[in-house]
Formats: sequence, structure tokens, C-alpha cells
Amino acid sequence: MASRREFLTTVAAGVGAAALRPSWAWAAERGAIKTALNGPVGLQLWSLREYLPKDLPGTLAKVRAMGFREVEAAGLWGHSLADFKTALAKAELRCQSAHVGLENLSGDLAGTIAQAKEIGAKHLVCPWIPHEKGFTREDALQTGAAFNKYGKAAKDAGLTFGYHPHGYEFVPSPEGQLFDTLLGATDPALVEFQVDCFHAYHAGADPVKLIEKLKGRVRSLHLKDQKKGYPVEPGKDGATPDADVPVGTGQIDFPAVLRAAVKAGVSLYYIEDESTDPLGHIPQSVAFLEGFKL
Repeated sequence: MASRREFLTTVAAGVGAAALRPSWAWAAERGAIKTALNGPVGLQLWSLREYLPKDLPGTLAKVRAMGFREVEAAGLWGHSLADFKTALAKAELRCQSAHVGLENLSGDLAGTIAQAKEIGAKHLVCPWIPHEKGFTREDALQTGAAFNKYGKAAKDAGLTFGYHPHGYEFVPSPEGQLFDTLLGATDPALVEFQVDCFHAYHAGADPVKLIEKLKGRVRSLHLKDQKKGYPVEPGKDGATPDADVPVGTGQIDFPAVLRAAVKAGVSLYYIEDESTDPLGHIPQSVAFLEGFKL
């Protein structure tokens, strides 16, 4: 997923415009998504990366029509902050969480926090740690110290700060895995975590055990599934788009994941679709979550 990786390093800047599929058809607006989970189900806007640069208000209106009332931001998609705020308001969508690039945090921490607050976000999430070759123990230690700084600034501004592991952290280190090295270098009072179920599972981690391990420090999940038969690749930070399937149709034991999440106090759930057919997948993921019983 090279395009995803490139995006994460420049997340606040948005991406170039992409052509809309002329055949994009939408159903009439449905009611709000209701589940047995202890928090709302939203949509990570990266899922509709093909559409947002070209038609921001129209795309957000359709997100609302699919039943979502919550979204997680991932940059401004080439639009102004004012236009992004206006489109959110017009679509009656709330944005409690925002992905922000590490370069933006290190380069303009105050401005990054101010922009997040401007769109209504209460939670900042860094989704990628840039690394030249392999992710190293020194990378983990240095970034952990930086995360404490960003977490303190976010807390002082009335926000929380968290990190979204992407898979490259789940490799051996003296502390167990490099994720454990990073975890130990961060202050529990300042740094939370967002578990991406797909990326954890694909990289060889058990999402249930990871959520249990992070109890009290995991506020949100990214929900997407790995296709049956697609290999687990320990330490790998991405997969081909065909590996991404609707929640509940793949290899991941999502009933166990969701029960662990409720028990751990997770309060925000975001469907994220990185396939080539998000419009086909997202409603199926919603249907699974609405049918889930504790």
C-alpha cells in the first residue's frame, strides 16, 4: 500500500484530486447506525479517498446517507479548513478524531493542534512513524519520547494523543517486540493507542490480546477484515487491496475482538476500507456490526 504510506507522511496537506466514477450510485438516506457497542461507529475518511478531493460536500452527504454520524479525519483532501468545516456541518457529521502526520506534529505542533480543534476533534492520532529501511529499536525509543511531548501538548489543549500501530512494530526486540519498546517509552497518562484490527492481524499480532494488553489505553479501533486464505506476514506494514474484505467475512474473529474492545473501554469504532470497492464493502461492514450481539 505505497500510496497509503506516502499519504500518511503528508496527512495534513491532503492529496491531489482524483476522478469520480460516473457510475457512483447511492441509496436513499437510511437511519443512524445502531449497535451493541459502547460507542458510535464512524467512518475513517481515508476509505473514500477517491471521491473526497473532487467532491467534498457531496461525498460527506453520502457518508451521512449511509447512516454514519461520526467520521475520523485524514487531512483536508486539498480543500481549505473553512470548506472542510462547512461540509462537515452541512452533512451533520461529527469529527471527534483526526489522523495527523508525524512531520506535522514535529514541524508545527501548535498549528496541528489548532487545526484539529477547529474541526471539532478531541483526539489526535499519529498513524505512521517514518523510517528509512526497517523500523528499529532506536526509532521506537526516540519516537516514544516525542510522543510524550505531543501528548503533553495535546493534554494541555484539552485533547488526547494516540498512536495507530501499522504492523512494522510487531517484530522482536529486547523488550519482546518493538511495539513493547515503544509502549514502554510512552507515558500512559499522555499517550493512547488506536488498534487497527487488520494491520495488527496481518502483521502477526492477535488483535484480541493487543486490546487486552492496552486496556485503559486504547480508545478507538479501526475495523476491517483480512480475506480468507490471504497470508499473515509478520512485521509487514501493508497488504494488497484485495486482502481487505468487509468486516465479519474474513479471517479475523470479530465477535471476540468487539467483546474485548467493550471490556477494555473502547469508546470509538471506525470502519476503514482500503479495498478497491469501498462502496460495496462499507454497507456490508455496517450490517455485520448492527447484527453483532455481546
